[in-house]
Amino acid sequence: MALLIVRHGETALNVARTVQPADTPLSERGWAQARLLADRLAASQRVVAIVSSDLPRAAQTAQAVAARLGLPLHEDARLQERNFGRWRGLPYDGLGFDPLRTEQAPPDGESLADFRHRVALAFDRLRDRLACLDGDLLVVTHGLVIRALFEQHLALAPGQIVPEHLANTSLTVVGGESGCQVALAACAAHLAGEQAPGTGQIAGI
Repeated sequence: MALLIVRHGETALNVARTVQPADTPLSERGWAQARLLADRLAASQRVVAIVSSDLPRAAQTAQAVAARLGLPLHEDARLQERNFGRWRGLPYDGLGFDPLRTEQAPPDGESLADFRHRVALAFDRLRDRLACLDGDLLVVTHGLVIRALFEQHLALAPGQIVPEHLANTSLTVVGGESGCQVALAACAAHLAGEQAPGTGQIAGI
């Protein structure tokens, strides 16, 4: 049994380097990426349950996989991206600072400490859910959530490196006796050609 942790598919605002509002949907290429991910997961025949952030870009990615695998989709708001409040919808490069690294809460947003606490609660819930399954649990979430997991909860093997940019629909496999060992880190081997990740995106949200 393993946790299969996936970043959502591409959105138009990923490409435009914009801090994304909550209601941002997948782009056409994002849907295509999600279908390629679904094909990859269908080939393994190991996923028995799917849980996703309830934000559209993640939920739509998960829906594409759920339809391909014939599985129900469960949503969990604790898997949402960090809430950047009034910064959402603004061009990343026009802010004059890196919002991804700010510790204080943006106006009407979420502090880094609160975000990390929420991610920790979500991870505990995922491990509890996995323990009740007889196969793999697919988790579809967001770039900064996955970064927080790598930084605070997951264990890399010696020499294993997390890519600086987590590609859209990249797959991380976590398991082992501790339930925290990374077997595969942010792999996007299922993407090719026109569906490969765009360049110049923000390395998180």
